[in-house]
Amino acid sequence: MSKGSHVDALINTMLEIAEQILLVARSIDRQQIQGMLDILLEAKRGGKKVMVVGAGRSGLVAKAFAMRLMHLGFNVYVLGETITPAVTEGDIIIAVSGSGTTQIVVSVAEAAKRMGARVIAVTSFPESPLAKISDHVVRIPGRTKVSKEVDYFARQVLGIYEPLAPLGTLFEDAAMVFFDGLVVALMQALNVTEEQMMRRHANIEVP
Repeated sequence: MSKGSHVDALINTMLEIAEQILLVARSIDRQQIQGMLDILLEAKRGGKKVMVVGAGRSGLVAKAFAMRLMHLGFNVYVLGETITPAVTEGDIIIAVSGSGTTQIVVSVAEAAKRMGARVIAVTSFPESPLAKISDHVVRIPGRTKVSKEVDYFARQVLGIYEPLAPLGTLFEDAAMVFFDGLVVALMQALNVTEEQMMRRHANIEVP
């Protein structure tokens, strides 16, 4: 494979990811979004904790959202960190898992439910174990299988279409953009400005 084809693969993958995000934005269930907004706003006004959980790259996406919730003034934590307090009744758990089967995420959600917390699942599969035990589900479509053919151009010649982006990339990228959009919706609902958020931004950096 030539070097030029490697660059083509990069650009084609970027375009594919962008198209997936557009597809998600146009097809996502507005009631699911509103439901998540309502739960988060209720938690904020009631002084409840919001805790996020995810594994691998989904966990990094969840952490990025937690950072923005902190900027918005939420009492927010990342489950598994050393300073995370106990889960109590009425707290909110945001569980991020494309497959909805990630064992550690499902186990955390189950434990949180036993403590009286409310669980929001962000997943591609509304019939997954995670979704079934959750109080609210937001479906973010993503890739559902691993490609057996690594050569993009061979797939095109054969008339086979499978996503270029590997593993859970399409879900993770779409979830990241969804959460960024959710931040803007929360800013509007809470009348929080970017300047107010900036005041909560870290002002001591680790060298």
